[in-house]
Amino acid sequence: MSGRSLVLFGTGELAEVAAYYFEREEERTVAAFSADADFIKETTFAGRPVVAFEDVTTSHPPSTHDLFVATGYAKINGLREAKCLAARERGYTLPSYISRRATIFENVAIGWNCFILEDNTLQPFARIGNGVTLWSGNHIGHHSTIGDFAFIASHVVISGGVSVGARSFIGVNATTNDHIKIGARCVIGSGALITTDVPDEGVMTAEPAVLSKVPSRRLKGF
Repeated sequence: MSGRSLVLFGTGELAEVAAYYFEREEERTVAAFSADADFIKETTFAGRPVVAFEDVTTSHPPSTHDLFVATGYAKINGLREAKCLAARERGYTLPSYISRRATIFENVAIGWNCFILEDNTLQPFARIGNGVTLWSGNHIGHHSTIGDFAFIASHVVISGGVSVGARSFIGVNATTNDHIKIGARCVIGSGALITTDVPDEGVMTAEPAVLSKVPSRRLKGF
């Protein structure tokens, strides 16, 4: 727990969720939200002031505040990367949120500005880069590496010895075989089974469910 107040960059649902976790789980005060001046539509969000990112060092200086970039996977995680790097250049410390309800072994390395939610399992020798989001319920296998600014959605299985490249996105319920290499800036669709290496900027999809022509009232034995 830190006594320093926190500024969250972002004014969307993810930022509101991050504020909840930081305040409820880590007892940190969220002093304000921030956004680029051109994108500020309201002066408050979730009951707190919204300050322009261009002015945040004046209103909430890094000498007294930390900053957390609470954005999703826009621009294949490029927005989160850019704002994290800009905040560090301005002198901010970017803490990580790591749920007490996650299972993380003592030799797992985790970078800054990570968002690791409940029910994640991070096995021994795993490495999590900077700016990584692990939504709830993922399995990160032993000796696997998640590159900087990747976003892993819920209930993803990353098997042992897997490498996920920087800024990649992996959708819900995707699964990898062990010792797979997923390149940088890849997009892995929900439910995909990855059995071979994926090159940089590769896109992998799974067949979506198809609506049956038979309505539920005609199903027998259901």
